[in-house]
Amino acid sequence: MSSLEISSSCFNRETKLPLFPPLVEDSAFEPSRKDIDEVEEKSKDVINFTAEKLSVDEVSQLVMSPLCGAVSLFVGTTRNNFEGKKVISLEYEAYLPMAKNEVKKICSDIRQKWPVKHIAVFHRLGLVPVSEASIIIAVSSAHRAASLEAVSYAIDTLKAKVPIWKKEIYEESSSWKGNKECFWDSLLKHSLLCYTRGTKGGKRKQDKWICRMKGYLKWN
Repeated sequence: MSSLEISSSCFNRETKLPLFPPLVEDSAFEPSRKDIDEVEEKSKDVINFTAEKLSVDEVSQLVMSPLCGAVSLFVGTTRNNFEGKKVISLEYEAYLPMAKNEVKKICSDIRQKWPVKHIAVFHRLGLVPVSEASIIIAVSSAHRAASLEAVSYAIDTLKAKVPIWKKEIYEESSSWKGNKECFWDSLLKHSLLCYTRGTKGGKRKQDKWICRMKGYLKWN
């Protein structure tokens, strides 16, 4: 008997091993549906109007995703001057029910136009000192083009449609302003000029201006 035959004979006599590895169901080699869902992540829109100081890091973290290679940001801050006047701070007000609804529409429009993952829109209300952020918009996407275009669209559309107005506070005076790009701003200015005609005192005019604006937004 050849050595090869002896070796084979001894192997068969002393140790019996299966010729093939045991069959295992396919599920052991493929990720479960739950695992796939966790990896894919659900897209989210985070919208917040707050009197708290805004953090670029916190907002950008909200849109981070392992599926994305780009996070684009727009950060609007208070500058220290306007038309030669020294600005001390800005003060923001918003008609929140309509403002939140309009921002939701903007997020929905973005998702129809670009393949983005997460969207965050944070706007500060109340006093915003010089150099602090009044608005932060963050968008994540697989590639940079989509998030960059989405952020640009978001701030432009927000300026045009969302009922937010600001008071510029100077060293010796202040002035309420609407967004020049906003479609309802020109209508309000005409209406408010008629409404405040004949009144005396800047503060009284400003108070009536705000009340009239809120009333207009509530019923339109």
